[in-house]
Amino acid sequence: MTRISVIMPTYNGEKYIKEQINSILSNITSDDEIIISDDGSTDKTVDIIHEYEKNNANIKYIEGPHQGVVKNINNALKYATGNIIFLSDQDDVWLKNKVATIVNIFENNKDITCVLHDLQIVDANLSIIEISYFNFHKSRLGFLNNLIRNSFVGAAMAFRASMLEYILPIENVPMHDQWIGLINEVYGKTFICNEILGLYRRHGANVTQLKHGSLTSMLSKRMLITLQILKRFNQILFGRKK
Repeated sequence: MTRISVIMPTYNGEKYIKEQINSILSNITSDDEIIISDDGSTDKTVDIIHEYEKNNANIKYIEGPHQGVVKNINNALKYATGNIIFLSDQDDVWLKNKVATIVNIFENNKDITCVLHDLQIVDANLSIIEISYFNFHKSRLGFLNNLIRNSFVGAAMAFRASMLEYILPIENVPMHDQWIGLINEVYGKTFICNEILGLYRRHGANVTQLKHGSLTSMLSKRMLITLQILKRFNQILFGRKK
């Protein structure tokens, strides 16, 4: 039986988190779980989470390490009990057929370890900015393609829990979702789902995530994740991963 774990890291997300949680709840059953790890919010995010927790037994709040999003994701993944893990941002919206569509792909393709689906890019009010994230980003599979131009975004990813053996702990890298995607490209198999299953909300500070930084910054980030990936290869090959 397929059981879903949704992993949501939060930090000062009071403005949009209700809409996101509601969209997730409409996709899952009471046997599934939403694990929310908050990294020290100073707004009403935690209060909102606790209200949902009171009324939904499958929502689990945990306190994050207060050390940034990557370590917060590491923290949340340790609590996942499902065999399919979905990553979730705190400010997007899942469409109602998202989980059913992704689960169907996994159940009918036993060799697939990760699914990446398309998104619509929207603004703060959910007005469309780009019809297709895949088309906008020119998304492709392949390790080198995604090392250079990453298409793996947590808002559009799900993977088998069996991959946690290779994924955890996520090292000190710029993007946890790129790390998970690249590990899957090496040790698993990724499926591209061209169906739009979510609304990828861009607002305020996170708008910059759609843009590339300076060449120096890009090269530095690619070098860092390359070194960390090579380190993980060595750990797995020689049985040294803790």
